Amino acid sequence: MTGQPVLEPRAAYALWAPGYPARAHNPVMQAEQRALLALMPASLRGQTVLDAGCGSGRYMLHALRRGAARVTGVDLSSPMLKRAEAELSALHTGVPITLVQGNLAALPLPDAQADLSVCGLVVGHLDDLAQSLAELRRVTRPGGTLLLSDVHPIGHALGWRRDFKAGGQRYAVRHTPHLYSHWHAACAALGLHIERVLEPMLDPADIPAGAHFDRMALEVPVALVFQLRRAP
Repeated sequence: MTGQPVLEPRAAYALWAPGYPARAHNPVMQAEQRALLALMPASLRGQTVLDAGCGSGRYMLHALRRGAARVTGVDLSSPMLKRAEAELSALHTGVPITLVQGNLAALPLPDAQADLSVCGLVVGHLDDLAQSLAELRRVTRPGGTLLLSDVHPIGHALGWRRDFKAGGQRYAVRHTPHLYSHWHAACAALGLHIERVLEPMLDPADIPAGAHFDRMALEVPVALVFQLRRAP
């Protein structure tokens, strides 16, 4: 869609936060989430889980439901962290939960903190994929798992935008496409083993009746989802 103001992520999520639920709320997110959760262990008991770019906390919620012993969420947006805090506090799990404001390019966390690091639909907000992966590797313990996703680069080539509506105006969030070759090169340089790659498609059942969308979206993958392992 043309004519939408394109905002930097911090400004975009400040506007988006009031109406941003802690769940997959559009067909692309639903496809991405099905794929990522299929890679997430059914039980996370005893595990420390990091959600980098946690937003309103949807993957933190999934980690808690799977028995994580400790969860940490990091996000650039203070309004989104407030949304996450409200969602997580409603669970009353007794599990230690930490929310920290910070940038994926320089995570404000110690080395080797997480057994499992999750980063859903975030790296496209940064230009430097290698730096983001280096930080995610640093905060994941040796031998630990990383589950990462982003909007599929084919969508960018087709002119799709990550957009939303706030105050009666539609906005787009600035996005940098990262090709599979970029992921492969960065992982090889960092000692991150690519264990699985999924390219989920839209489920037509997720598309609301009467929705206006590019019909090509039913013919191509809409997300790239990676299961990586940090070398022991």
